[in-house]
Amino acid sequence: MELFIYLFAALFSVLNPIGTVPIFVGLTQDDDKKERSRISLWTAINVFVILIISFFLGEYVLSFFGISIEALRIAGGIVIATSGFSLLTGNFNKKRGVNKKVESDAQKRNDIALTPLAIPMLAGPGSMSLLIAFYHEHHEISEIVISVLAILAVAVSIFIVLRSAHYLAKILGASGIVAISRIVGFIVIAIGVQYIISSFITIVKNNLQ
Repeated sequence: MELFIYLFAALFSVLNPIGTVPIFVGLTQDDDKKERSRISLWTAINVFVILIISFFLGEYVLSFFGISIEALRIAGGIVIATSGFSLLTGNFNKKRGVNKKVESDAQKRNDIALTPLAIPMLAGPGSMSLLIAFYHEHHEISEIVISVLAILAVAVSIFIVLRSAHYLAKILGASGIVAISRIVGFIVIAIGVQYIISSFITIVKNNLQ
């Protein structure tokens, strides 16, 4: 249960679907409820597929390119911490590659569930590196099952948040969403810093042995 809660909380914080609410509202403001539900569902499905692929195949990709798990953790920690700083400073959309031009182009497309919603807004390098490093440490059958369930729970949460985005935007308002994003941002920074510190400690220990 602790493993499930840890991975769910870490992924939910890094993906930050609450911070995606204003963008989702802007991109779907001309759509009806049925279309918003469809986009929300397919965004969640796309994120789930991307995260599952990262979880199971990411380590093999690292091996192919000769990248050590510690290097990934440090790089992932930097990316995660940078995302956290972006949330704190209000530049999250630009850091995720969603600027005015991208948003305008997205509104002209029929389906935005894959891009820009699933990629790069939700499933980005931070969440992918987090899962790859997590799989390296937890690859027992029971741990894999729990991890997949945690990823599924995150995907379901994304669907619920996006499905309720227009209501959340009205209830929380711009200031409420910003406040939540900044709190999440602080947590995300802590996760990134912890990854970097743990990697350096492991490297030092390996060199001393």
